[in-house]
Amino acid sequence: MGDYDDIINLPHYEPKRHPRMSMMARAAQFAPFAAVAGHDAAIREEGRATDEWTDIGEYESKELDNKMALLIARQTECPLVTIEYFLPDSRKSGGSYHTISGNVRRIDDYERVIELADGRKIPIAVMKDIEIH
Repeated sequence: MGDYDDIINLPHYEPKRHPRMSMMARAAQFAPFAAVAGHDAAIREEGRATDEWTDIGEYESKELDNKMALLIARQTECPLVTIEYFLPDSRKSGGSYHTISGNVRRIDDYERVIELADGRKIPIAVMKDIEIH
């Protein structure tokens, strides 16, 4: 017979006067003592996924050039376009692909952007595809 055999299987003591604290309330007691300020934000940022820029092939590049030539010819009509482009991430390497639709206001050859009627500017260098409706 061991030293503690008489108490080893007894239920955990529950005080009658004070109810048990919830896990959230217990954790809140130690929150001011976080070891490193901003650590949680850094963990979330590191876990945020980004895509890598994939270069378009020769065939897709020629197809995009043909679509741009058609768009330049029709830009006075303010055609409706859908553009898929890559937006680099400002905080870490990589970025994300976005699709945007709108009417073309103008194509700026100097800045190399397509300006839409609502003022948004899409850099031509990061375009992956364009569809003219």
